[in-house]
Amino acid sequence: MAKHLLLIAALLCAGYANADNSKANAPTVTDPDGFTEPLSKLKFNPGLDQREFERSTLNALNVYDPLESWNRRVYHFNYRFDQWVFLPVVDGYRYVTPGFLRTGVSNFFNNLGDVPNLVNSLLQFKGQRSLDITARLLLNTTLGVAGLWDPATAMGVPRQSEDFGQTLGFYGVPGGAYLVLPILGPSNLRDTGGLVFDYSAESAINFLNVAEVSSNHPEIWALRGIDKRYQMTFRYGQTNSPFEYEKVRYVYTEARKLQIAE
Repeated sequence: MAKHLLLIAALLCAGYANADNSKANAPTVTDPDGFTEPLSKLKFNPGLDQREFERSTLNALNVYDPLESWNRRVYHFNYRFDQWVFLPVVDGYRYVTPGFLRTGVSNFFNNLGDVPNLVNSLLQFKGQRSLDITARLLLNTTLGVAGLWDPATAMGVPRQSEDFGQTLGFYGVPGGAYLVLPILGPSNLRDTGGLVFDYSAESAINFLNVAEVSSNHPEIWALRGIDKRYQMTFRYGQTNSPFEYEKVRYVYTEARKLQIAE
């Protein structure tokens, strides 16, 4: 009986092996896109050695930063200020203020920020975006009770960001030297001038009389600064890299290029 069982098992194994061999010898089925080995289609420079690769990488990361020594000192100051002052204040604000109030404060200041957004969108002749920002201002200022709520986003009109630095870039003004501003962080000569214009425009328009009231109540500006940091997810040291300064500089510069081009 045992011999018969062994003979049956041997026959089954032989049949299974033949089936595997038939699969192996079967013609390769080509994917619908026509490529069976897409990596073999890649073209590269066979003469590119490691040194040339590193040099090309450094050129790609190169940002005009003639004030790098000063900028690094300011970056370090911002790092410590954020660690010892700004974030503890933000954590305290988060602790003592209910979530719905924090959301209302953020919505209110974002609604104010839509005023320079609209001005810069008009200066760049962005018709559709100007209409969207106008709709946001009307909806959030009325239905949203001076911007404390954000019904515009719920209705499919998300917030757009436009500033005078982008407007200058739209007209071909180069960014100029990279700058790290105290507390405010990464910038450049063009965008720093844009900040001054946006502040002046917002003060001149005096939307909802906030600019005039803020001149007599600096605590409003303090709350706005705290809210801005509260909404910002970036944390110094989060990259866990000794080259964080270079990474932030590069990401900021490239992000501004994309914002101007959109």
